[in-house]
Amino acid sequence: MIKHTSAQSLSIEKRNRPLRVLNLVTSPSASFFKQQVHALEQRGVDCTDFGVSEMRLMTDDIKETRPPTDYVRFYGSAIKESFGDYDLIHANSGLTAPGAVFQPNLPVVLSLWGSDLMGTFGPISKLCARRADAVIVMSQEMADELGMDCYVIPHGVNTELFRPMDKAVAREQLGWDQDATYVLFPYPASREIKDYPRAKRVVTAAQERLGRDIHLQTVFKVEHENMPLYMNAADVMLLTSKREGSPNATKEALACNLPVVSVDVGDIQQQLGGVGSAVIANTDEELTEGLLALLTADHLPESRQWAIETMSLESMAERIHAVYEQVLEAN
Repeated sequence: MIKHTSAQSLSIEKRNRPLRVLNLVTSPSASFFKQQVHALEQRGVDCTDFGVSEMRLMTDDIKETRPPTDYVRFYGSAIKESFGDYDLIHANSGLTAPGAVFQPNLPVVLSLWGSDLMGTFGPISKLCARRADAVIVMSQEMADELGMDCYVIPHGVNTELFRPMDKAVAREQLGWDQDATYVLFPYPASREIKDYPRAKRVVTAAQERLGRDIHLQTVFKVEHENMPLYMNAADVMLLTSKREGSPNATKEALACNLPVVSVDVGDIQQQLGGVGSAVIANTDEELTEGLLALLTADHLPESRQWAIETMSLESMAERIHAVYEQVLEAN
């Protein structure tokens, strides 16, 4: 259990102390979750993170390999923890939801992140969502799949960390060829849902038509703090995922002014629609055309300001905090 303390907030006026939230989470070390907690702390929310045992590593990817008994123990421990001095419980991911909705003490906010709703565990997430006081999803596609009232609040991006830097400097630090062309695939090639084989087909087709080598650069097992180096060193990001909620990698790319080619998945239309340095496509041919267009453009508009205005951590935290307050007022 990880305890976070924070400064006072506007909620003090109502309860004479900071709002206290018990976060249930599969992995407290996940970068986007840590960013969410920090942004809420900045608003004066006092967060306690209660996590399942750490994930186990398999091959070159992080996979969910916990036995069911880990969750049984977690749910029991979470229910016991709910008797502590908290104002509400926030279940982050449908996998943690049973430990929240079956405790008798606190109002419940449930955040669904993508595969927990759209994948194997979707039925469990939907069942728990109907017992929660409020549900947050990452995209309108997820809201439609859930089929009930909910809040669409995508993960925010740290625009201070993810910022433009000199491409030559970034490539030098990574040891990349200064004159080569790099297409960034920000996932392990083995992660089936990200569809690396399709990305490889698209890059191969673009390479044949462009008449020069294009390196499809996978990135995994890299500290989150180092990802801006890769995004600034690359020429384009390519997203070919079969399923997404609200992919953070594309938001981070926009904050770094890295052009993006993506399939129409999750909330990509909301992220990239109207961004001049981004292409949304469906077929392999359209993806190839989009990749070629971005790689051969003389000039592309910057996307950073759009990311700051629409995808910041501060904006995300403000909206989550408002959900907390609405739930408490209703209870």
